[in-house]
Amino acid sequence: MMENDIERTLFSEEELKRRVAEMGAQITRDYEGKKPVIISILRGSYIFMADLTREIKIPCNVDFMAVSSYGGGTSSSGQVKILKDLSENIEGRDVLVVEDILDSGNTLSYLLQLLKARKVASIKLCTLLDKPARRTKDVQADYVGFTVPDYFVVGYGLDYAEYYRNLPYIGILKPAVYEGH
Repeated sequence: MMENDIERTLFSEEELKRRVAEMGAQITRDYEGKKPVIISILRGSYIFMADLTREIKIPCNVDFMAVSSYGGGTSSSGQVKILKDLSENIEGRDVLVVEDILDSGNTLSYLLQLLKARKVASIKLCTLLDKPARRTKDVQADYVGFTVPDYFVVGYGLDYAEYYRNLPYIGILKPAVYEGH
């Protein structure tokens, strides 16, 4: 059972649902009269993105990118690799990048610069979790679900070695699960 690997729940399913609804309402207000392109950074943000877009009450497009800087480990390698690029041209569009967690900022710093270079009208960052204790790049999110301490968290799309994404809550992974790997 995956639950046996969780030290404790950090954010319950109900807390996530409530906060995502609040974020969707704020994004709806902020983008009123616009038709933003909402870009999900795969794979971690897919559950958050699905729930968030259902809470956004204005016309919007959705696209996906897959990037990697972690490999199979628990910390960023610093090397960002584009695994899947956007399907649509975003030039002149208002872009909202949706990420699961803002950690070191390495990946998002690179990604935001890459997207800005595509001549977007505007670009904002929405992250479910912000972990400022790990930040090495000056990246700030425009929308933050929760600020978290420096724990290794999983669930609601976040993983360790591609597992635990399907937990309906966010929990702290027991260090014994990943230490020595």
